[in-house]
Amino acid sequence: MASLIESPIDEIPDTIGREMSFLDHLEELRRRVTRSAIFIAVAFLACWFVSDYIYSFLSLPIREALATAQVRPLPLGGVTGSETILPLSSLRENDTTRYVFSEATKLGSSLVPIGASVAARVLKDSNGRITLFTDEPLVAGTAIIPKGVRLPIDFDAKPDANFGADGKLIVTSVMESFSLYVKVSLYAAICLSVPFLLWQIWAFVAPGLFPHERSYAVPFIVLSSISFVVGAAFAYYILFPPAAAYLLGLGSEFQLLLKATDYFDFIILVMLSMGVVFQMPAVSYILARIGLITAGFLVRIWKTSLIVILLAAAVLSPTSDVLNMTLFAAPMLILYLVSILVAWVFGKERRVMMSDQ
Repeated sequence: MASLIESPIDEIPDTIGREMSFLDHLEELRRRVTRSAIFIAVAFLACWFVSDYIYSFLSLPIREALATAQVRPLPLGGVTGSETILPLSSLRENDTTRYVFSEATKLGSSLVPIGASVAARVLKDSNGRITLFTDEPLVAGTAIIPKGVRLPIDFDAKPDANFGADGKLIVTSVMESFSLYVKVSLYAAICLSVPFLLWQIWAFVAPGLFPHERSYAVPFIVLSSISFVVGAAFAYYILFPPAAAYLLGLGSEFQLLLKATDYFDFIILVMLSMGVVFQMPAVSYILARIGLITAGFLVRIWKTSLIVILLAAAVLSPTSDVLNMTLFAAPMLILYLVSILVAWVFGKERRVMMSDQ
């Protein structure tokens, strides 16, 4: 009866891992790349139909930063010295106020210019929702907008959701808008395809692993996919907003016109890069379980790793100042320490299960 025993890696016969020729490896690589391309193409078509939502989601941080950077604070204290700014939700049905158009707005066939204002009343619409309606006729160009027209305002929106013209990105060519939607759809498709791409990578390298090592496929794919999402979310919600606020704050004395293509190239690079960087603990777990790295090895190469991390931070950071580089380098250093801990907890000597007759 055959029994399983463990044998150190240096006792593996030379014949193991030689079943596939070089051309076989190329053919296998071609199949994996083809399948990945097809999967990304299908995901791209799906993302294209919601590209406007993806665009709005990705542009939200910079629109907030642009609007904030160009706002001039109004000193409080008017006639009585005790005036306060009230939220929109404080309005009640039948209250009257004055609505100011923060951007050029089309009402029916008429275009209302930015800065125009009109008396408004809070009423319920046909669905029973509270909203604003014009309470007087409004002259827009050669047309008259009558009383009772619904105004473009959302009582349920966050107070800082309406950025106006100052919070918009600019395009400089006719085709740039189309190419932007193509770009965001493509990168969104790549993000959605990460689990499948990781599976293809694992399937390509699996023939070079021992049978018991191939059982790490599911942990590798799950941990790496989660790490990628966490890294991209970290870049979007934590890393990018302060960096954008700092950089745009330096230009508060200028009219800020940010080109949409430049912005999306940058934020997509940052999100994808941080998604890859956050793979460190997951990759360390797999390599430590296989026995290719140890905690001691990661500690010994810490100086080299520090240089690599600082170079990566310099490339990813939009400027070379210490503040922005620290924002990018700090999470990488923390992840490296976490990787050392993961390798220490889960690391073991690489051994192969062989049958002994």
